[in-house]
Amino acid sequence: MAIQPIRLFGDPVLVTPAALVTDFDKEIRQLVADLMETMHDAPGAGLAAPQIGVPLRVFVWDINDETGHLINPTLDLSAEMQDGEEGCLSFPELVYETPRAFKAVAKGFNMHGEPVTIEGTELLARCLQHETDHLNGVLFIDRMKSDQRKLAMKEIRESEWFSAASSSGLNPQIKISPHNTRGLGL
Repeated sequence: MAIQPIRLFGDPVLVTPAALVTDFDKEIRQLVADLMETMHDAPGAGLAAPQIGVPLRVFVWDINDETGHLINPTLDLSAEMQDGEEGCLSFPELVYETPRAFKAVAKGFNMHGEPVTIEGTELLARCLQHETDHLNGVLFIDRMKSDQRKLAMKEIRESEWFSAASSSGLNPQIKISPHNTRGLGL
């Protein structure tokens, strides 16, 4: 296992849809282990493979001392919504109210290629949605209400980490969500 550097907002890998995993092999098991170790080191509640520069549909989570991983996920979301604070390891120290579905059912595979279904409400539902969005090239700022997104973008532009990324030639991209954002996305 190895801790990997986390890609920050502005890196093109974060707004590029990830590829389906087709081989459930030793490399996928190593990727899951690296994601888990990197997430715990950060520390965070979830981490998707694109956040460490690997464009594959894999993510891990640690919510309420329950860890897990999911490969090639699909989501079914409740109509009931929740508001709550949300952050992202690719946006250091940025936390904003972000609307999400209250309940999520995620279906996919574990690292051995076996089918898995994860049902979650509240924080786990938020995490499943957030990490699946990463696999689709969608960032949590895409889900914010426009006034919150404006505040977040101002805070991002003023941050040290963004200034460092911008000076190295990375320009932020905000992508329109491919999911039904219930009128809350761009």
